[in-house]
Amino acid sequence: MYRKERCLSLLDDIEHDEAENEENDDFGQACQLKWHKVLWVIKQLDRKWLLLQKRKSALQMYQRKRYDEECLNIDNSERYTLNKQLFESISKSLNKAESEEEIDDVDAKFRLHFPSAEGRIDGKFKRPLRKSQYNNRMKADLWKLASKFGYTSEQLSLQIASEEMDVEFQGHPDESPEEIALNFTCPMFKTPELVLKGARHMAALEMGCEPCIKKHIRSIFVDKAVLSASPTPQGNVTIDCFHQFSGVKWLRDKPLSKFNDAQWLLIQKAEEEKLLQVSIKLPESMLIKLITSFSDIYLTDGAGRSAHLWKEQCNSFLHDAFFNFLLPSMEKEAQNLLTSRAKHWLLMEYGKELWKMVSVGPYSYVKNVVGPAESIAPKVMSCCWGSGKPATTFVMLDSSGELLDVLEARFFNLRSQNIDDQQRKKNDWQSILKFMKNHQPHVIVIGAANASCVRLKEDVKEIVSKLEENNRELGQATNAISVVYGNESLPQLYEHSEISSDQLPGQPGIVKRAVALGRYLQNPLVMVATLCGANREIVSWKLCSLENFLTPDEKYEMIEEVMVDVTNQVGVDVNFAVSHDWYFPLLQFVSGLGPQKASILQKKIVQYRAVNNRKELASFGLKTKKVYHNAVGFLCVRGSQLPCTSFDTDLLDCTRIHPESYELAERLAKAVCNDITEAPIAYLMKEPQVLSAFDVNDYLDSHEIEDSENRRETFYHIKMELLHGFLDPRKPYKVPSLDEEFNMICGRNGAALAEGRIVQAIVRHVQSQRAFCVLNSGLTGIIMKDDFSNEDDDFSLEEKLHEGDKVCCKIKQIDKCKCLVLLTCKASEMKRNSYKDIDEVDPYYHENVSILLNQQEKAFTDEKLGKKHFEPRMISHPCFRNMTMGQAMEFLSVKNTGEGRD
Repeated sequence: MYRKERCLSLLDDIEHDEAENEENDDFGQACQLKWHKVLWVIKQLDRKWLLLQKRKSALQMYQRKRYDEECLNIDNSERYTLNKQLFESISKSLNKAESEEEIDDVDAKFRLHFPSAEGRIDGKFKRPLRKSQYNNRMKADLWKLASKFGYTSEQLSLQIASEEMDVEFQGHPDESPEEIALNFTCPMFKTPELVLKGARHMAALEMGCEPCIKKHIRSIFVDKAVLSASPTPQGNVTIDCFHQFSGVKWLRDKPLSKFNDAQWLLIQKAEEEKLLQVSIKLPESMLIKLITSFSDIYLTDGAGRSAHLWKEQCNSFLHDAFFNFLLPSMEKEAQNLLTSRAKHWLLMEYGKELWKMVSVGPYSYVKNVVGPAESIAPKVMSCCWGSGKPATTFVMLDSSGELLDVLEARFFNLRSQNIDDQQRKKNDWQSILKFMKNHQPHVIVIGAANASCVRLKEDVKEIVSKLEENNRELGQATNAISVVYGNESLPQLYEHSEISSDQLPGQPGIVKRAVALGRYLQNPLVMVATLCGANREIVSWKLCSLENFLTPDEKYEMIEEVMVDVTNQVGVDVNFAVSHDWYFPLLQFVSGLGPQKASILQKKIVQYRAVNNRKELASFGLKTKKVYHNAVGFLCVRGSQLPCTSFDTDLLDCTRIHPESYELAERLAKAVCNDITEAPIAYLMKEPQVLSAFDVNDYLDSHEIEDSENRRETFYHIKMELLHGFLDPRKPYKVPSLDEEFNMICGRNGAALAEGRIVQAIVRHVQSQRAFCVLNSGLTGIIMKDDFSNEDDDFSLEEKLHEGDKVCCKIKQIDKCKCLVLLTCKASEMKRNSYKDIDEVDPYYHENVSILLNQQEKAFTDEKLGKKHFEPRMISHPCFRNMTMGQAMEFLSVKNTGEGRD
């Protein structure tokens, strides 16, 4: 917390301010977390700019070296002059390049005119020759003929950039193209037609590699291009209304600028799976207008047969330049641009989900038995459901997250009516009651692993009620024990992580999971940081439905961004971490540290067992001045955590006030405590109401005049920290809503279980009027007799269904409170599409009936002819050809015995 005045505008989080700070007062807004997205964008842009400059420098060195090598091998003065002009133009374009695409364009032009040396020997081996059609035509001097078509690509680029040209086009020759082409015939190009074809190819390729032309067309393409998507015959069958690709099955002329989410990633995946056909192109009118603008430059006025023939040659090479080089490259770039945009959007959504998790504060227990209410760290009892192997397990954690006790309840989940089973369950019931009575937890968290946890929670609540009843009978006044659900997704990752074995050696997996469940309730931020070690288990945490499109590195970069932002606003209590090592993983996200420096600092702190003040951190690991200044303001050194009070402690070390601003804090304290003989800082911490009543604005008005420096923001924060040192800015914990509990139990996101969805169920028990089933998610489903069939005949479900049968049915109704699903198997209901998608339909979604009919007709024809399709096989061999048996017989029919493919 220092020097904020220099970059206040960069610290705003506009989205957060509008969404969450509307109803808060100034103090509430100042204490809330802010995601500093602008600062992270600046960091990313700075990295891109640095890489861009490095690449430009490397290309400049390479291009100069390659140009000098080429000059030594040229004997022709005309070719030497041409190469010199090209190199000067390329160097100029490279200096002006301001983006990766522009540098790619310059590099492509250089590689066209100055290809790498052929037959170059690297070490012991000789590289294979690279044959270039352009290079062969250049050696045949066809570039001289290509220059007669009109402006060269260089001159055309100057026309587009509205720059002055040194040479103007003098018009086409009087001779016809064929007559001039006769002068360039050679063994490689034996006829005038081949010569003209080669010259047109050269002109088209040069135009397709000209940076200024590509930049001009790119700006038009990105702004005006549209995308259309339609299903393949296979996709038309596979993609139904519940499919992941249903929203992108039919898209017609959707502008690229309208892709603002991850929709393109779905289209790209569907195309890879051969379920969609995708086209990206300019609208016909725009394409004609663009080609016409280039034709107007090339096609000069002229009469006679010769001029007409030259115009035909120009039109031909312009057509080749656009449709063989420029537009395909623009389409590929557009795909890359859409991928980049979609991934950025998806990364931000991934970051938002993680932010929701780590921006929640610890569970707060309010103690108000005697005297005023006081918020303290809770003692947590956590429970993980077990099927018997392992058994349902209860663990007890103290207020610092340390494991106190473990209890296994192997028969607690039994539902049998057997007398022996009932007695075993009763014994477990009594053991859990005694466990609670001995440890007196403040809150009990139940891992919401599956539908069985609903009954587990009810049983635990029953025990809690019995415990509270016993306490009332004994006259003991206690706070009510809360029973809440907890998400087991992160604890399950912790259970199988390497760090869990280091922190809880010798403990079984379910105990590790239960400990993580309790610690997550006590401090979500620390538990997430625990899985951000060298193995990066945190990237396996499922946060959003489309995260499979992101690589682990991309996800971890976003995780690191969020964790650094939140950790530095919350702060790290180093002395608390000394006593409780599970808290140490937060250190790696402190500004200026990172994993390596954090590890060194941790070893030093543990070695000395405590930190007396912030100055000692300089010798413990923050050795350089820059690292110390970056990190020290986010490290809290509380004297209350020390084994004994030291005379070296500084009261300001337990605040976010940076040592650089200690002098300002003392000056403010003295201004507040004019007539007090006691130390000003200590007095204000004992009597915070004195500072609360002090008007900082009046003091700052005179202070800024004296120092001629604006420190207003720093003084505001100093006042707040003196009143509430290291106040937690995270949102208070809230009990999960009914929808959140349901999603945790199902292990699904969004509308995966929605009314109208087709599901498969396994029959577990059948009665005459209803059948009980279990879904893949573990939920219990019920099929009533009236919902089984459309038949009016009187029948019993016991005749139709049997235990173990698999039934395809539709979700009729969901009771989230009881975690029950009503199902229907009626044929009329199964055919009727009653499912309504939650997402809005894309305005560019239009089904093409003609394509559907053509696909159906083709499928019918294939079926009628009995056409057998072969399985595609990825075999990389020059003589391999994938074909059916009939095609193979036809291919070999004209071959001699023993003769194969040519």
